[in-house]
Amino acid sequence: MAQVLMTGDRPSGKLHLGHYVGSLQNRVALQQQYESYIMIADVQALTDNFENPGLVEKSVYEIAAGYLSVGIDPSVATIYLQSQIPETTELTLYFMNLVTLSRLERNPTVKTELAQKNMEESIPVGFLCYPINQAADITILQAEVIPVGEDQIPMIEQTNEIVRKFNRLYGEGTLKECKVHLGKTGRLPGIDGKGKASKSLGNAIFLSDAPSEVREKVWDMFTDPNHVKISDPGQVEGNVVFTYLDAFHDDKDELTHLKQQYRKGGLGDVTIKTLLVKDLEQLLEPIRAKRATLTQEILRDVLRDGSQKARAKAQQTMKLVRNAMGLNYF
Repeated sequence: MAQVLMTGDRPSGKLHLGHYVGSLQNRVALQQQYESYIMIADVQALTDNFENPGLVEKSVYEIAAGYLSVGIDPSVATIYLQSQIPETTELTLYFMNLVTLSRLERNPTVKTELAQKNMEESIPVGFLCYPINQAADITILQAEVIPVGEDQIPMIEQTNEIVRKFNRLYGEGTLKECKVHLGKTGRLPGIDGKGKASKSLGNAIFLSDAPSEVREKVWDMFTDPNHVKISDPGQVEGNVVFTYLDAFHDDKDELTHLKQQYRKGGLGDVTIKTLLVKDLEQLLEPIRAKRATLTQEILRDVLRDGSQKARAKAQQTMKLVRNAMGLNYF
């Protein structure tokens, strides 16, 4: 029997090339290997968008369209909505008794996100507790494989701490621990060279961008400010165009040659940006074509069917949890 894989995204905007490199292409590759569940975390998105629920609702369909357009197959992988699995809320409540406030505050992922969102002085309880909710999301499906980036490893470690404590108190083997599955490709930087590509920073190329938008963004990409003339030696390290070429250009021998030429001088930014535009269009054109076939009705059916399947699995887990805790009275 295949192991259960679980992953997902917060619906707070459009998917971009950073998502594709960091997670989406990996999910497509793994969907046949595991029993895959991909969650659209609409409840979690409300922890920092509680004043703008319309954005979350709109983004749910945006995310679903992105999943299908890159090749995630809903007949193989289960795409579902977090809000449609109310059993997760019950499990979260039980897990809250197993975690201290100080442990939540020490979580490196939480600390980083609090700083990024300027919440240090006024932390919503829902945001601080989302590692507990995430642990419930994972364990309620008895997921064993979690594809994440390195920055999310502390979240998985905390999930396993909770599982071990629960099993020790209520019955060994009730819930399963999970392991991290790291992708081979790291995060993409933003086109401005400042940090990672991000919806909120507006420095990303979106999967839904038109060809003209892609070209404009590539032309705005950070390269080497000291590479003024074609004959000038150029810096490859930290050059965003070459970072993207590393991720998307298939001919690695050609890319090695281009880097050598750029370093010694004689290769202009226009040439490498033109090559990158070509590579990105080769990737994005079929994604756009698939997206054009997706109606609201198709997306709604995929989300409904996936949520029903995920909830059935969650209900099975909660029977085990309630039995272990002595909460099945009738």
